[in-house]
Amino acid sequence: MAKKYAFLFPGQGAQAPGMVKDVAESSASAKKVIDDVSAITGVDVAKLMWESDAETLSRSDNSQLAITTASIAIMAALKDKGIEPSAAMGFSLGEFPALYAAGVLSFENVIKVVRQRGLIMQKVCEEIAAANEGHAPGMTAVLGLAPEKVVEIASSIKDAYAANMNSVKQTVVSGTFDSLAAVEKAATEAGARRVVRLKVAGPFHSPLMQKAADEFGKVLESVQFEEPKIPLFSNVTGKQAANAEEVKKSAVLHLTHSVLWTDEEAVLASIIKADSSNEWAVLEPGPGKVLSGLWGQTEFGAGLAAVPVNTADGIAAL
Repeated sequence: MAKKYAFLFPGQGAQAPGMVKDVAESSASAKKVIDDVSAITGVDVAKLMWESDAETLSRSDNSQLAITTASIAIMAALKDKGIEPSAAMGFSLGEFPALYAAGVLSFENVIKVVRQRGLIMQKVCEEIAAANEGHAPGMTAVLGLAPEKVVEIASSIKDAYAANMNSVKQTVVSGTFDSLAAVEKAATEAGARRVVRLKVAGPFHSPLMQKAADEFGKVLESVQFEEPKIPLFSNVTGKQAANAEEVKKSAVLHLTHSVLWTDEEAVLASIIKADSSNEWAVLEPGPGKVLSGLWGQTEFGAGLAAVPVNTADGIAAL
């Protein structure tokens, strides 16, 4: 029986200057993706990914387009090797290349949607910063503290919200600059092993992004969403997506709702375990290797490692 592949697509924070340059140089299909994205958006995406500094790339209007392009470019190179997804899920922004992988959004639509999403979110983040004496909002990862304790701490601090349920060892909090400082202090005092301010432009997956969700909802009104062709999983529900209508609604809720990543991992693991007729592999086609690490922290993932796929050599080795 043919091997099946589950694709895990990373979100903001995975960007890095120079990402997927070697993939584009070794794969005509990957290079075409980058050229096509540039043609659709009017942005020189190759220059953005390969010549920008880390600070420029961290802006939502830049990182979202760059990461989505990188993930789809890697997917194109994998397709040339006969490797295509049998299931797809994405972390935060990563849901959009997952929607493309599942046939929910066309290539042109996913690029246009992500471009608008990044522009809207960056604008709202700048407005939040301006309302807080120029101090940028953001996200902090709390490591080594029980998720329920992190939720308790965030709930006790104004403008702080438990945003990403990454693993039993890591929970991410969104908030204003001052609220995150308070969370970091409280979490450290409560015994957190580390607190890490993330390389993102705003307080994603929290009520602070409601204005962005309202604007993004208007963008999606005229966009056609198709039924998923493979199992697709939702950050909002933590479950397999039921249909196109649910996916479209979740794409808007996504901006203000927590990422239920651990729930999604559990559902994917149950599907893999129930399929005795095929051998599965779990791949992370995109910059970075964060999701492979989180998958490895699950009970099931400890026995079936996820493989980061973000270089030409990595693709060639598959």
